[in-house]
Amino acid sequence: ARRGAEPGSAAGSQPLPAEGADTKTYLWARYHEMKKLVYDLLPPGVCNLLNPAAIYANNEISLGDVEIYGFDYDYTLAQYSNLLHSMIFNTARDILIEQFKYPEGLGKYDYIPGFAIRGLHYDVQKSLLMKIDAFHYVQLGTAYRGLKPVPDEEVIELYGGTQHIPLYQMSDFYGKGPSLKQFMDIFSLPEMTLLSSVIDYFITHGIEFDQVHLYKDISDAIRDVHVKGVMYKWIEKDLEQYILHGDEIYAVLNRLVNHKKKLFLITNSPFSFVDKGMKHMVGKNWRDLFDMVIVQADKPNFFTDRRKPFRKLDDKGSLQWDKINQLEKGKIYKEGNLFDFLRLTGWRGSKVLYFGDHLYSDLADLMLRHGWRTGAIVPELETEIRIINTEQYMHSLTWQQALTGLLERMQMYQDAESKQVLLEWMKERQEIRSLTKNLFNPQFGSIFRTFHNPTYFSRRLVRFSDIYMASISCLLNYDVNFTFYPRRTPLQHEAPLWMDQLCTGCMKTPFLEEMVHIR
Repeated sequence: ARRGAEPGSAAGSQPLPAEGADTKTYLWARYHEMKKLVYDLLPPGVCNLLNPAAIYANNEISLGDVEIYGFDYDYTLAQYSNLLHSMIFNTARDILIEQFKYPEGLGKYDYIPGFAIRGLHYDVQKSLLMKIDAFHYVQLGTAYRGLKPVPDEEVIELYGGTQHIPLYQMSDFYGKGPSLKQFMDIFSLPEMTLLSSVIDYFITHGIEFDQVHLYKDISDAIRDVHVKGVMYKWIEKDLEQYILHGDEIYAVLNRLVNHKKKLFLITNSPFSFVDKGMKHMVGKNWRDLFDMVIVQADKPNFFTDRRKPFRKLDDKGSLQWDKINQLEKGKIYKEGNLFDFLRLTGWRGSKVLYFGDHLYSDLADLMLRHGWRTGAIVPELETEIRIINTEQYMHSLTWQQALTGLLERMQMYQDAESKQVLLEWMKERQEIRSLTKNLFNPQFGSIFRTFHNPTYFSRRLVRFSDIYMASISCLLNYDVNFTFYPRRTPLQHEAPLWMDQLCTGCMKTPFLEEMVHIR
C-alpha cells in the first residue's frame, strides 16, 4: 500500500479517469470490465465443488485420538421424514382448539413445509419471528408477524431506531429468555409454523390477543405432543415411514465397534421408544454395540445439575430401586448427571467425541465445561450445499462480491452523475442479495448466513462444535484415524485475493491464468 493515498481510495494504485473524460463513462467502463473478469474467473464446470456428504471442521481433530463415541438419539442416530412435522403441527393445532378453546377456524390451517428455518428468534411481546445475525442485528426482510413480512421501517422503529437486538438483556445462554426465544432444534419447525398461523388467524379476523399467553399456549400444546407420548406412538406404529437411513446407522456403529471404539447413548427420549427405533435400524441386539445407554436424561440439565442420581431399568423398562455404584455394559439407565457419569466411567476430555443436533442442549456444555470433542448434526447442510453448487448461486454470489468491492472503491466520485450510477449499482446489489437469499428460503434465507454475516445460529455452530455434517452416515466416508484440518479462512485484513479487490483495481492482474485455478 502506498503512503499518501487520497482519502477514501483503495490502498494501492487506483486508476483514475483520463483528463477530460466524464466519470459516468469511466464508472460504467469499470463495471463492464469487472463483469467480464468475473465471467472469465468462473469457467464452465466450476460448480459442484462441495460434497454434501463431507464433514466440515471448525477445529482440528484427529479421529485416531478418539476412543469413545457418544450419541444423541433423535435427529442424530434417528433421522425422521418431514411427514413428522405435519403430524406435530396438526396435533398441536387440534389441542389448541379442543383443550385450550381456540377458534375452530384454526382447523383450516395446515403445516407449510419450508416456511420457517432453524435458528430463528421470536420476540414474544412484539409477536415477531426473525433471523438475527452473529452481531445481534435483524436481517431486514426476514421479520414476520404471522405469515406476513413486517416492513423494514416498522422493525427498526420497534427496536428504537435500530436493527440491533439486545439479546443479552432478553435471552439466556440457552436461547430461552423471558421475552426472546431461539428455536434451535428441528422439532421446532412445526412450532414456529403453528405460532405464525395462529397469529395470522387473529390478525386476519381482527381478534385481540395477549402475546404472552398465546406463546405459552402454543409451547404447551407442542410440548404435550412430545411429553404425553403422542409423537412416539406415531413413529412406533410406522417406523419404515418415519425413520430414514437406518441401514447406514448400523454400518457406522458396527464399524466403530470393530475398531475397538467404545460407544454410549444419552437421550431425552424414553427407553421403549428408543428400543423400537434402534431395533428397526440396527437389529434386536443393538444394545450389544453400546457400553452405556442413558434415557430420559433431561438434557441440558444432565450436563449441569449434580442432584439427579442414575436409576437402572430392567429389560422391560421398569425402574429398579438399587443404588448405582457402577455403569454396566448392556444395561439401561435413566436420568442421572454428567458428573456421576464422569466419575463412574473416567471418560474425560478430548478422547470423547459426542454427536448431537441441538447446539445448546447437546453440545455447548460438553465443549465449554468438560472439554469433550463435539460433532453437530445439521441435516439442512445437504440441501444448502446443493444450492451453493448451482451455477445460479455461484455466479450471483461472485458478481455480488465484485460489485460490492466496486461500490466501496468508487464512492469517492460524488458528482451528480456518478451518484446516480452508484445508486443503480446499490439497487442491483440489493436485488442480487435478495435473489441469493430466496434460493435457500423465500422468507428467511440460509440458516448459516444473513446477507454477508454469519447467522446467530452459524456463530453458535462454530463455537460449540469441532466438526459438523449432514448426518452420522458421513463418518463412513472417512478412515477411523482421519484428521480433520479446518481451512484458514481469511480475516478482513488478510484477503488480498478476494474477488472484489482483484476486480476493482486494488491489485495488478497480470496473472489471471493462474487465478482461474483459485476457487
